Amino acid sequence: MSTATYAFRDNMTMLRRNLLHARRYPSLTLNLLLTPVILLLLFVYVFGDVMSAGLTGGHADRSEYVAYLVPGILCLTVSMTSLGTAVAVCTDMTEGIMARFRTMAISRASVLIGHVIGSVIQTMMALVLVLGIGLAIGFRPDASPVEWIAAAGLMALISLALTWLAVGIGLISPNPEGASNIGTPLVMLPFLSSAFVPVDAMPGWFRWFAEYQPFSPAIETLRGLLLGTEIGTKNALLAVGWCLGMTVLGYLWSKAKFNREPRH
Repeated sequence: MSTATYAFRDNMTMLRRNLLHARRYPSLTLNLLLTPVILLLLFVYVFGDVMSAGLTGGHADRSEYVAYLVPGILCLTVSMTSLGTAVAVCTDMTEGIMARFRTMAISRASVLIGHVIGSVIQTMMALVLVLGIGLAIGFRPDASPVEWIAAAGLMALISLALTWLAVGIGLISPNPEGASNIGTPLVMLPFLSSAFVPVDAMPGWFRWFAEYQPFSPAIETLRGLLLGTEIGTKNALLAVGWCLGMTVLGYLWSKAKFNREPRH
């Protein structure tokens, strides 16, 4: 077999290992998944009337806020599930399994690629669950099949970008708890975006950051694809640009850290 064939086989082996690990130890995935679900229900049924009044100029219409909220919660789900990757990678590092992989006749890149692909698959499954809950409470998207495919591609691209960053965080963390703490900014950024309230409603000194940080353009692009609202060239380009930039940065960072001597 060629080198590329061996590398592909190793990638699939590591992917299978990570998926089996997630199935046998689902507690971390469930904990990370429950948070966006709880936030979705909390903002709809507890804060929904107040928040919807702000969107509609004083007239409370919860269904409009559900439509506004769900795309933001989907992006929040991606950021939270990526945090699980940081913890999983750090656990492998601290428990010594990475050291064993270094001594085996396998593609070195496959160790990290298996984590990344497995995380993206789990994230897409989590998004289907959260989207199903959104549909059950009144989310009514107006997207064509092509727009659904584009939305799924955008979510996969966001997941890929955040997962590579999470892998780097896992590699530099001293323990799983540290990986969870260091990765907190990935989870906090959606709260500082247009996920819950429009950027125009934010203070002027903060508006610029909220508008141009990675999540706001992605959320607005996702809203446009699912609900037919105006996306704008700026949001689409920023969303794709941020994703590609974070993917490259995360990959190079993770590769450099992994290729160093193992820590003792």
